[in-house]
Amino acid sequence: MSAEESAPARTAIGIGFGNSYSSIAYTTGDGKAEVIANEEGDRQIPSILSYIEGEEFQGTQAKAQLIRNPKNTVAYFRDFLGKDFKSIDPSPCHASAHPVEHSSGIAFSIRDTEAESENTVTVSEITTRHLKRLKTSASDFLGKEVNAAVITVPTDYSVAQKEGLKASAKGAGIEVLQFIHEPVSAVLAYDARPDAKLSDKIILVADLGGTRSDVAVVASRGGMYSILATAHDYDLGGAKLDKVLIDHFAKEFIKKHKTDPRKNERSLAKLKLESEATRKALSLGATASFSVESLADGIDFTATINRTRFELLANKVFGSFIRLIEGAVQKAELDVLDIDEIILTGGTSHTPKIASNLQTHFPQSTAILAPATSVTAINPSELSARGAAIQASLIAEYDTEDIEQSTHPMVTVTPHISKAIGVLCISDDEQKGIFKKLVEAETAVPARRTAHFAVPREGGDVIVKICEGVREIKVSKPEPKPKTNGKPEGEDDVDDDEDDEDEDDEDEEDEIREKVWKAGKVLAETAVKGVKKGGKVEVQVNVGGDLAVQLIVREVGGKGGVRGNIGKPTTVENGSA
Repeated sequence: MSAEESAPARTAIGIGFGNSYSSIAYTTGDGKAEVIANEEGDRQIPSILSYIEGEEFQGTQAKAQLIRNPKNTVAYFRDFLGKDFKSIDPSPCHASAHPVEHSSGIAFSIRDTEAESENTVTVSEITTRHLKRLKTSASDFLGKEVNAAVITVPTDYSVAQKEGLKASAKGAGIEVLQFIHEPVSAVLAYDARPDAKLSDKIILVADLGGTRSDVAVVASRGGMYSILATAHDYDLGGAKLDKVLIDHFAKEFIKKHKTDPRKNERSLAKLKLESEATRKALSLGATASFSVESLADGIDFTATINRTRFELLANKVFGSFIRLIEGAVQKAELDVLDIDEIILTGGTSHTPKIASNLQTHFPQSTAILAPATSVTAINPSELSARGAAIQASLIAEYDTEDIEQSTHPMVTVTPHISKAIGVLCISDDEQKGIFKKLVEAETAVPARRTAHFAVPREGGDVIVKICEGVREIKVSKPEPKPKTNGKPEGEDDVDDDEDDEDEDDEDEEDEIREKVWKAGKVLAETAVKGVKKGGKVEVQVNVGGDLAVQLIVREVGGKGGVRGNIGKPTTVENGSA
């Protein structure tokens, strides 16, 4: 019996491994991705492990131990994998087991056995234990042993971190088929829907988690994804919004009872857990209650808050999310008008104010895919796992060697054209002609695009120019409303001068911004003579894998045509596929 025949069949899942929460997903027989709940019924499983008298707890049960048993509860450990102890920021762990240095790496001193003494457990071993619990939950649900997975990672996850995660997964009995970047996984989850229509577009993916936020600008070209720019903030996430509620309710408590619950570790842990629950409740409803038994000095505390009040208190934090997102757009050297879609992923993306702020800052043409703005939006907390599960279903049947070869940088880093390519058609009686963009910038090659151009009714000669496409932002002011007696139509004469001045100021501030394409540098030029009356000209541009560009121009329905080759456009390698 050969080694291949004796190897067990793969049962692969997708794992969304977050710093705050993890999720697991599989694909059904009809190719639909579904998220799996663990034994406690949680689909979003806190990435936390806790130990009581040698018994291990995971997820929600472990999170509850942050109040009673923080020193033996390990949280926020994913980002520590594969890192030097001196390079980490341990602040997220101040309310749980603290990281310690171990052979220049990172570990935790915890009582994970029935013995009274503490053991030093490396972050790699903690990760293995966490993944093993996720694997068990998936295996129990599917009724068969899970032994492989595609795992999501942030775009800034280093090679050393990936190797560390791969080793931890192996220790858990999981073969890592592939690591997939979180933003790409989110885009894949949307593009894999049965009703999805693939098109060339620029997508911004904002992954807003519990402790950090990551933004990526992704170019989708013919189903191929390229990451154009990324931005990260390791101190901006749901915890920042929770801090606003913690301070608000702490001040309310101080007013009534003259003591600050934030100064006691256990009281602060209670505040944190209930503030997070309150924030999540405000994402679903207009008001939420806050209730903690024995918050401080044995005093029970109950309060309510509405969404409007919360949004006012957290206004600066919401502004930080917008600045991070706008920074990623600028880093990609794009304008907000260039963004076709925004996908919000991560648990904090459920907050309605974030989506509504994006609607204000981006044009109406930009689709905001979030629960608050789109009825068809996929649960942001499940996107990573869904995309990973879809990818796992696509590659699970391939040999390990074939997967490694197909995901090797030499394969995935494909040439992309850096500037758009378009066509300018000029007929006898036209001076400027008609410009049409054919090939988008950041399109992976080889690529082929075809367009038809109508000529004047009289027909005649047509000059065809292949040009670089130049995107410009046209800024204009709306036409003023017609006035009667010095006032806009429909307004009463009783309006005072002060109101008129305010309205004039508002009109001056209003601007209309439009994205327009113009012909730039001419790459090649040819002509089609004697086009029939009412005819059309067909232009086909082929960009080869070697970046050579071939041009075919002919009259639609006519014989022959003109063929030619033009020089290579400026290219870059962009390989976050």
